[in-house]
Amino acid sequence: MIQNKRSLNERIHCAFAFASKQLRHLLSAHPDYFPMYTRNGKWKHGGEAWTNWCEGFLGGQLWLMYTYTKEAWWRDQAIHYSRLIEHRKTDKTVHDLGFLFWSTWKRWYDHSPESFINDVIVEAGRTAGSRFRARGQYLPSFVSGESLFIDIMMNVGIIFYAARQSGDMTLWENAARHCHTTRRYLIRGDGSSAHEGLFDRETGEFTRQTTHQGWRGDSSWARGLTWAIYGFGTVFRFTGDSRFLRTAEDCAAFYIERSPAHGVPPNDWSEPDPAHPYESSAAAIAASAFLQLADLTTDAVRGRMYRGYALTILDTLLQSNFLAIDTPNWEGILKRGIYHQDKGLGVNESVMWGEYFFLEALLDALHSLSDKKPSVSARPAC
Repeated sequence: MIQNKRSLNERIHCAFAFASKQLRHLLSAHPDYFPMYTRNGKWKHGGEAWTNWCEGFLGGQLWLMYTYTKEAWWRDQAIHYSRLIEHRKTDKTVHDLGFLFWSTWKRWYDHSPESFINDVIVEAGRTAGSRFRARGQYLPSFVSGESLFIDIMMNVGIIFYAARQSGDMTLWENAARHCHTTRRYLIRGDGSSAHEGLFDRETGEFTRQTTHQGWRGDSSWARGLTWAIYGFGTVFRFTGDSRFLRTAEDCAAFYIERSPAHGVPPNDWSEPDPAHPYESSAAAIAASAFLQLADLTTDAVRGRMYRGYALTILDTLLQSNFLAIDTPNWEGILKRGIYHQDKGLGVNESVMWGEYFFLEALLDALHSLSDKKPSVSARPAC
């Protein structure tokens, strides 16, 4: 538990100052480039992408910097990088349109509620919802029609939003059906989560759990579980269905029980003697998810526990073992993230979603600590 709140505040402000430096360098060195993960600390390389799901996280970081600083330069950059992905609003080949548009265009709309911005968000949500498969009652992953990923829980929120904005009850009901299917087949009784579930494409019958990024099919991939904590919490916010809140809290309990006291998990809790014992992007997502859950839970004691645990995670990530502030020539913000361990992609590196959710959690933590958000120019000495 954090004992010195002011000290944590100061380190959060210093982290934003460092993020400002790193992001300005990225935009200057590689304009209009959308990195996914670093290689030896460098963003620009020719490594495999596997799928195109990260293009919103850079623009999302720029919106978070604008929210923190209120400096027009960040807003201009955020708008520019948001516009660069507008064409993806009709992309039916991926399950990740929530990642792309919630972090960019929705944040833009929150600052400037203009109809043309909202129209893009709604179209992206309708596109995402169009992937629904009646046989099986789920939204398939990009891999194949029989594949259901836990990651999709982070993208279903934009479908609920589009349904609410458009009054499309079929879209709303399909999104809810997907969440119930995920809850039934991917979330286990102990609160752990499978990465992937497979279905018979002809009958819709569920066949088995498996994984692409965890240790094995019946294990517990850390980032997948954080998608569940955050995603089911978000779905509860939209629906008010207490079953989704209970699921988020069950997954949260598993995370806390299985993680070290500092709050940063390995890539998979079940992997024996992992070569890379830290997955900082999962921890960053978890910190943001726990802060959200603290506001959603109906149990005040549990809410304080969630908030304190989120701050413990951030206290860890703000140390130089994870924050790259003392690592010369490292271009990312948060070290020790993992993209795809089996493929050897972005292992023990900075990853774009880790950067985004880290900044999101830091910003939310400032509110949680009841601290004002000074501009970067007014930050404490770092």
